[in-house]
Amino acid sequence: MKFENPDNIILFDKPYGKTSFDIVKFLKKQTGLAKIGHAGTLDPLATGLLVLCTGKFTKKISEIQQLEKEYTGTFILGASRPSYDMETEIDKYFEISKLTNEKIISICKKFVGVIDQTPPIYSAVKVNGKRAYESARKGEELKIESRKVEIKQFEITDIRIPAVDFKVVCSKGTYIRSLVNDIGKELENGAYLSSLRRTKIGDNKVENAICYDDFAN
Repeated sequence: MKFENPDNIILFDKPYGKTSFDIVKFLKKQTGLAKIGHAGTLDPLATGLLVLCTGKFTKKISEIQQLEKEYTGTFILGASRPSYDMETEIDKYFEISKLTNEKIISICKKFVGVIDQTPPIYSAVKVNGKRAYESARKGEELKIESRKVEIKQFEITDIRIPAVDFKVVCSKGTYIRSLVNDIGKELENGAYLSSLRRTKIGDNKVENAICYDDFAN
């Protein structure tokens, strides 16, 4: 696939295990375009919509980053992981026999609105000039400041304890992993993210995105 116009907004469906930078590098090679940037990082273990800007449209990156995001995913109750997702091993188990669907839904409703959230230590947030995950993987202690984010919509779509499926609409800078971890704490339990897919950024939808297979021929 080639782009005749060097100035584009490209919607890409990022696969599991790839970094946002991997996708930028891949598209530069496939399209021959030298100037490509992405408007919002997506974790390697997450899939879904990555908005990329090329040429003169890279000036739109900061504008696109401000748009609200939509995610779907699943979290698992009864255990915790240091990364809040599947990247690290389980470090603690919790009893889940007293958890009910009603209690889970009730707790999740408490997180709708403007909340204080601390990014995970396994994240790309910079602390003392370094990415937090670089220090975390070396076992170094980190202190990350909390920030205000907005959870505009939080819908529980299915519960099969210990698994809970959800849809979230949120502001820029929201870490769904931190949201899930905080839900576990509020339930006096543990919780970690087992899957995450970004489905929308503003009006841009993942169903309109291209993927690796589109470059096969």
